[in-house]
Amino acid sequence: MRQRIQIPMPVRYLINGALVVLLFLLGQFLIANNIISSYFQKILLQVGIYIIAAVSLNVATGYLGQLPLGHAGFMAVGGYTAGIFMKSIPLTGLPAFVLAIILAGIVAGIFGVIIGIPALRLKGDYLAIITLGFGEIIRVVLLNIDSVLGFKFTGGAAGLMGIPKYTSFPVVFICVAVTCLFIHTMMKSRHGRAILAIRENEIAAEACGIHTTYYKTMAFVASAFFAGVSGALFASYLGLLVPGDFGFMKSIEILVMVVLGGMGSMLGSVLAATVLTIVPFALQSISQTVADYRMVIYSVLLIIVMIFKPSGLLGTYDFSLTRIIEGLINRAGIHDGVARKGEKSK
Repeated sequence: MRQRIQIPMPVRYLINGALVVLLFLLGQFLIANNIISSYFQKILLQVGIYIIAAVSLNVATGYLGQLPLGHAGFMAVGGYTAGIFMKSIPLTGLPAFVLAIILAGIVAGIFGVIIGIPALRLKGDYLAIITLGFGEIIRVVLLNIDSVLGFKFTGGAAGLMGIPKYTSFPVVFICVAVTCLFIHTMMKSRHGRAILAIRENEIAAEACGIHTTYYKTMAFVASAFFAGVSGALFASYLGLLVPGDFGFMKSIEILVMVVLGGMGSMLGSVLAATVLTIVPFALQSISQTVADYRMVIYSVLLIIVMIFKPSGLLGTYDFSLTRIIEGLINRAGIHDGVARKGEKSK
């Protein structure tokens, strides 16, 4: 029996890296030659921001199997951290923005630890209620903290204004690539296998010696970190942050992207985030009245998908270019072997 050919891991990363670079150069070429208009560039930036938010939520929801409803709270923490940081320091330009993104992720991750350690001892509806409460607490604090402190800090209801606009296609693309690479690598490691084991059966995982609290907190913190990164990009994209931007419906909107694409599928989250970000703009081009009912349309889509495809559009499937190449090589090898046998028999 012919042995299957497997591509070595370094070659896998090289192929995936080449694909990412190719997509980046293609995007830069289309933008530089005005093939993509400034309007569609803005849509593209939003797509990238929501991809990071959806992929990060997929860690806690799809891979870990929990149901957090406060993801917008972590985005708010990251967004306001980045906005206040960039307005406070003398450093400007891309270096300041990179530092702001990293700081936003770290602060959101710290909040993930603070919320995750007590909250992840609960499951299902109880966890959803606690994380929902966390998201609302963040929103209310951002709304009223100025009156408590006695000076302007977050801008209150008027919002945090004057945030430098550094969000661009290269920055968003690199953040998306780093997010997907980190989460993919984590889930392929022993840590990822432990997280998946907890999702399948937490009692059995604990009986096998897996420190369930540690790994659940790790997944929750990773999810919060990248939510903070998406919040920082969102803040610098708009130049203005209002607490109302991070309400309960924002968390539901991101959750819909994860569920629609398939819980546990990174590709599903990417595709669903792309489609559901573009849909409102497409509806606006038809009619503003139709666009106002986008959440109704999301709900109908979700109901249809849950009835006919409960696991989401892609389920747990993840695209792998190297796996496709391996399949083609092995198929060609099998065909060559069959052809040689036929020649020998003649």
